[in-house]
Amino acid sequence: MRAVQVVGYHQNLEMKDVPVPEITGPHDVIVKVGGAGVCRTDIHILEGQWAEKSGVALPYTIGHENAGWVHAVGSAVSNVAEGDKVIMHPLITCGLCRACRFGDDVHCENSQFPGIDTSGGYADYLKTSARSVVRIDDSLEPSDVAALADAGLTAYHAAAKAARKLHPGDRCLVIGAGGLGHIGIQVLKAISAAELIVLDRNPDAVALAVSIGADHGIVADGTHIEQVLELTGGHGAEAVIDFVGEGGSTGEGVKMLRRAGEYHVVGYGENIVIPTIDVISTEISFVGNLVGSYNDLVELMALAAQKRVQLHTVKYPLENFQVALDDLGAGKVRGRAILIP
Repeated sequence: MRAVQVVGYHQNLEMKDVPVPEITGPHDVIVKVGGAGVCRTDIHILEGQWAEKSGVALPYTIGHENAGWVHAVGSAVSNVAEGDKVIMHPLITCGLCRACRFGDDVHCENSQFPGIDTSGGYADYLKTSARSVVRIDDSLEPSDVAALADAGLTAYHAAAKAARKLHPGDRCLVIGAGGLGHIGIQVLKAISAAELIVLDRNPDAVALAVSIGADHGIVADGTHIEQVLELTGGHGAEAVIDFVGEGGSTGEGVKMLRRAGEYHVVGYGENIVIPTIDVISTEISFVGNLVGSYNDLVELMALAAQKRVQLHTVKYPLENFQVALDDLGAGKVRGRAILIP
């Protein structure tokens, strides 16, 4: 089968011919890939940012946002059958550790992460486990929802956390309306009654945010902090969800956060530099967000089936993987890029 592989850091990916994965355990599931999301993390992988953390041996197949059709199952698999449409939770988890027992499987002590530390979905077939596959509604197509497996799941996880503490009349500020942000906006509108303010440097992204439900759209033009404070009566938002996490967004974002508010960090790339006296005197909290649980993905797919969360995608044939990566790196992709084998 075809597989797009990392052959070296600071090098372009290469397409190779590799064996189709086989069932070797009772809970194994082989999926025929119908769509693989192209994520900025894939660019970071090629830059070597994940090399030490993942410890993966090269070459290996990249791609951690995947959906498709069940091709084969192990002897103990009962939740899916051959031919089922599925989306894959990004982690292969053990089900036995303390985190898994709590339903917090994103922190599984024995997890594998296809596309990060083992072979992923820029390929014709992908091997995963019964614990990682979520059946999707017949109305959904794998290529339309693949990026919900990670980008969508991460956005849902952060939005759902914020929504638990947001009340009607509260304000939530979303920084960044791109690939993750446009999903988070839809999730917040579906599950929260908070007033939603969206901030982005790109006027087109702001227009998209308003079209999918944002109550206020603000272009980051140098006056944006004052505009947000004016909308919030000078207090700031009860919650900030930062899908950017670099370029000064955190320093500015904290200035738009209300006392006792929560700052949800999703995007990454810079350090948070806040005087500790400012943290304790205002009792603000910083909340990290890493992907999401299996149950988060089930809930997100329910919203997708109800058409309350929809991805904006740009699709590329698998063999055009380099074009997709180049377009993403150049900022040409509005929404999410999807590779289709």
